[in-house]
Amino acid sequence: MTGNGLIRLEDHGARVDVVLNRPEARNALNLAMCEDLIKAFTRIASMPDAGLVVLRAEGPVFCAGADLKERKGRDEAWVKARRRLAFLAYETIGNCTLPVIAQVQGALVGSGGEIAMSCDFIVASDAATFRFPEPQWGTVGATQRLQRVVGVPRAKELLYTGRVMEAEEAHRIGLVTTLTGSADLAATVDEMAERILRAPALALRLTKHCIDQGARTDLSSGIRIELAAIDRLLSESDWRGGVDRFGAQIGSAGKEQKA
Repeated sequence: MTGNGLIRLEDHGARVDVVLNRPEARNALNLAMCEDLIKAFTRIASMPDAGLVVLRAEGPVFCAGADLKERKGRDEAWVKARRRLAFLAYETIGNCTLPVIAQVQGALVGSGGEIAMSCDFIVASDAATFRFPEPQWGTVGATQRLQRVVGVPRAKELLYTGRVMEAEEAHRIGLVTTLTGSADLAATVDEMAERILRAPALALRLTKHCIDQGARTDLSSGIRIELAAIDRLLSESDWRGGVDRFGAQIGSAGKEQKA
C-alpha cells in the first residue's frame, strides 16, 4: 500500500502493478488517491528492476470519476488545490519512463479517463464504458488529453453531450487499443506485458522517450531526437547481442511455421 492505502503497489520484479483500491466508492478519485498515485509512481522511478507498469483497479468499476462528496463545504481555494493535485497525478503517470498499460474492466468516468489516458495505451474489456461528463455537472476537464487521443470533433461531441460510450466504439475511435472479453482481460494484459518485457529495457525507455518527445515537435526535430537515442543505445547497450537474439527468435518462429 502507499501512504493513504488507496493505491496498492504490487512489485512483481520487472512488472509493477498500480491498483486503484477504493472499490467501495467505485474508485472515485479523491485527494488522498491523488497523493497516493504520485507516491506510487515516484517510488516506481527508484525501483531498479522495474520494466513495465500495469495500472488497474479493484472491483467492477475502473473509476467513477472525481469524488464530488469531498467538495461539500469546501471553498474555491480548496477545490483549486485539489484539481491541481489531480493534474499533478496525471502528469506523474504520463512522465513515467517505463511502458504503462491501463487495464480497464468496467465504467470509466471523467477523472478515470484522465488516469487511463495518462498511460501509454488502454486495454479494455468489452463490458467497459466511457463517459466524460465534466460540462454536464458544471466544470471543465478532459479537454486536452481526450482531443489528442480521439481528435478534436469527437472530443467535443463526447464532452458536450456527456453520453456513455460503449467499449466497441471506444476501440473503433482509438481510445482503446486492444479490446477483449471480460473473462480474458487479465490474461490479455499478462501476455502483452510479457511480450513487451522481452525487449531490452533501455530500448523500451528510449522508444517511449522518442515517441513522447517527437509528438510535441516537428518531424525534423523528432528525427534528431531519435538519432540522439540511437547514439545513446549504441554506446550504453549490448546492441549486438540484441540483434543476435532477435535473429534467433525470427529463425525459431520460421521453423515453427514450417512445422
